[in-house]
Amino acid sequence: MPLPKENTYTTDYIYSLPEGQRAELIDGVIYDMAPPNRLHQKIQQALAWSIETYIRKNNGSCEVYPAPFAVFLNKDDKTYVEPDISIISDKSKLDDRGCSGAPDWVIEIASLSTKRTDYGVKLFKYRSAGVREYWIVNPLTKTVNVYDLEKEELCDQYSFDDDIQVCIYDNLMINIAELLK
Repeated sequence: MPLPKENTYTTDYIYSLPEGQRAELIDGVIYDMAPPNRLHQKIQQALAWSIETYIRKNNGSCEVYPAPFAVFLNKDDKTYVEPDISIISDKSKLDDRGCSGAPDWVIEIASLSTKRTDYGVKLFKYRSAGVREYWIVNPLTKTVNVYDLEKEELCDQYSFDDDIQVCIYDNLMINIAELLK
């Protein structure tokens, strides 16, 4: 007896969702998104501001986009994600809908509901799509996993109190505890 066929969704489904309802689409599978809590938002805002400040101070041309921001990772209609922060250096990937292709650096802020997706499914998708650096910031454990995907390795796991070296920028260090003061 054949197994029942799973529904495969496209970005048309994402755009048909009611106003205010958010979801991500990875390889045709829908992942509903719960609203972020206050600490998540505070971390997201502080990181985005710190990275944007660094880029501007160094006359960089990279763009920093906090969620909600559409990323069409595979340039197809089966994968649509909204990373908590996307840093993109190739402006030809940007249009009015979002980013078509892999950002250079993606930061996800994990929660109980996103932990499995952030540490598993998204790590694999970001690596295979060409993301250069991936951070998973976990407010529950106060840790940050830094993946240097260009070198295909976990650089290290850091605590919020550590100075974290950004892989794609040689002279940028981020200390999350300091940002949250």
